[in-house]
Amino acid sequence: MKILVYTDSDALQPWLDAIRLHLPQADASGWTPGMAQADYALVWKPPQQLLDEQGAGLKAIFNMGAGVDALFARRLPPGVPVLRLEDAGMAVQMAEYVCHAVIDHFRDLAPYRAQQSAGVWAQQPLRLRSDFPVGVMGLGVLGERVAQAVAQFDFPVRGWSRSPKQIAGVDCYAGSAQLPAFLRATRILVNLLPLTPQTENIIDASLLAQLQPGAYVINVARGAHLVDTDLLAALDSGQVAGATLDVFRSEPLPAGHPFWQHPRIRITPHSSARTLPEETLQQILHKLQAFAAGEKPGGMVYADRGY
Repeated sequence: MKILVYTDSDALQPWLDAIRLHLPQADASGWTPGMAQADYALVWKPPQQLLDEQGAGLKAIFNMGAGVDALFARRLPPGVPVLRLEDAGMAVQMAEYVCHAVIDHFRDLAPYRAQQSAGVWAQQPLRLRSDFPVGVMGLGVLGERVAQAVAQFDFPVRGWSRSPKQIAGVDCYAGSAQLPAFLRATRILVNLLPLTPQTENIIDASLLAQLQPGAYVINVARGAHLVDTDLLAALDSGQVAGATLDVFRSEPLPAGHPFWQHPRIRITPHSSARTLPEETLQQILHKLQAFAAGEKPGGMVYADRGY
């Protein structure tokens, strides 16, 4: 079994070491132009040349992340299965990040941080969880874990997805026809949608206006889901009270971007959930074994959906 790996140069060697440890019978190497045909490709944002050279000779392409939008921006070899990560340690990270952002906003903790610096002792007014329903857009592996985690804190939780889902403790909505009702029932919006042509720019002025007044936006999916200028306008009007943003159209976020200095926007550098190499490799190994046994592993990506 010949496996090629393409990722950031700093991360390549640990991947090769791990594959050789767990699959000593495999021939694993980093991709170089013109290399011999491989059986499987483990990639993150591969160059087009890699996909063109390896082509239909690959048995499968494994995307070393949950989001496949960067991979679908390439011209993929026809007929080659593409698989994405379904968790690999990211779900619990995403759940804790979102719960922290939700609770920080609900408990109005930002003023306390400012008060500490000013030496002020003053309590903020109490709030009711029932007044802060949380809506999670995207109910895949990560979205479902996030929705269930938030529900543990007794917030009303809604979920919206492309196809119908049933999740204990979550009121689920599905399809474009039910999106307006989902938005009207949401005050804290969490975006975990895959990025597709249908979801690009989905968080725009129209969507923000349908949320409950004083809404809060948490974007942990992709920067291209959000129309930056529309969020800023909604903050200025008061329709949106604030936002926690972990992803951006350009990363790193350019110097001088209005988000940097906005008093009601909290920024993190695409760190809400990071791929854990050991857990990622274990998941990929299970998928490789499934392929070898003629089974259909989880995480298959469908080109017509874009995820």
